[in-house]
Amino acid sequence: MNISQEKIDNLNAVVKININPEDYQPRVDKAIKDQAKKAKIPGFRPGMVPASHIKRMYGKSILVDEINNMLSDTLNKYIQDEQLEVLGQPLPRLEEDKHYNWDFADNFEFNYEVGLAPDFKIDFSSNDHLTQYVIKVDEETLASRIKNIRRSYGKMTNPDVSADGDVLYGELVQLSPDGSVFEGGISNTASVRLDQVKDDAIKASLVGLKKGDEVTLDIQKAFNNDAAKVAGLLKVDEETAADLKSDFRLTVKNVNRLEESDLNQEFFDKLFGEGAVTTEEGFREKITEELESMMVQDSERKLQDDIYKYSLSKVQFDLPDEFLKRWLKASNEKLTVEELTGGYDDFAKNLKWTLIENKVIKENEIEIQYEEVFELAKQRLGEQFRMYSPQALSEEQLGQYTVQYLQNKENANKIFEEVKAYRVFDYIKSVVTLEQKQILYTDFQEL
Repeated sequence: MNISQEKIDNLNAVVKININPEDYQPRVDKAIKDQAKKAKIPGFRPGMVPASHIKRMYGKSILVDEINNMLSDTLNKYIQDEQLEVLGQPLPRLEEDKHYNWDFADNFEFNYEVGLAPDFKIDFSSNDHLTQYVIKVDEETLASRIKNIRRSYGKMTNPDVSADGDVLYGELVQLSPDGSVFEGGISNTASVRLDQVKDDAIKASLVGLKKGDEVTLDIQKAFNNDAAKVAGLLKVDEETAADLKSDFRLTVKNVNRLEESDLNQEFFDKLFGEGAVTTEEGFREKITEELESMMVQDSERKLQDDIYKYSLSKVQFDLPDEFLKRWLKASNEKLTVEELTGGYDDFAKNLKWTLIENKVIKENEIEIQYEEVFELAKQRLGEQFRMYSPQALSEEQLGQYTVQYLQNKENANKIFEEVKAYRVFDYIKSVVTLEQKQILYTDFQEL
């Protein structure tokens, strides 16, 4: 057997594998004998089928399988021995001028196209400047948060007349184009929250209503054609909701209002524990502190995104684009030309970032410990459980779930890659110059 590499350029190569009868014959003979021992063929006792009979019946298919196995083993070993950094998987060249008899006497030649990883340098230093935002709470955000908290601990009342922010509980009935009730149409009793109505004119028409009042409602316009919202109000599926053109009559059965909790000691104690906060000023300071603590995560995500983009612009190198496009198409036959063209740039960016990550990890001898993967997986699972259950899991239970989660190879790889990205971000942050800049939350959102 002979294997060689022909370099096309720095990013593309062809690996040639020549296989002669003396290379594959011993493997084929063994495979035929093994099958003869296991074959169950009428007229022969189990295990007594002659190898010549198996060769006559299944010889070509066995030869094809063994050649394919040899190619896979040989190619993988060559890539490993030669320390080739390949992208994607080698692609066999389909050569119409080569024809084989598969008669156990052929000399085979197979050619594989290989995409090679580019050679590039990483040189992050203090000369690289990035902005690290320190987010401060603005009055609008603080007021909105305080209002939501006070309403969460407030009480429900039933005023005579509706105002902005109230909830109208009533019956929705589908109307015909002439304004009459549509016979056999949709009807449902639901709660309409005025703070969710998107159209200002329609919202204004819902203010000042009292029990028993009727109003005609363009439900699609009211909720900005949000099919999910309309479907929930009318108890229909989203497809039906999206196609609705009718107006609806809303008959008010009740006006509900969630009054905000008073800013008193009882309220402060419910939120923060007895005596922890005693004044409105202290309450505002505590909410501000909590908001800005959460905004640290927003700032960190922004910095990571900036590092990602900055790295891609700073570390310049090419990829074997045409090879990668062929490999993507070969890996997914259902992928259309439009999908491939539209999605390739994002694929290439992510691949470049992965190569940068790997180089940072290798050059700086960064080791990722199992404990890091376990802790991040436990954190992610804990966040999911808290979304669906107010009852917190014990550390022991969460640890058991984490062990089970990481036993799935796909899950473990996903968390490992996330830890690797964090470690690379931490490294880059440690060597570049981070210029802190204070910014209001509303301004930060515009970024």
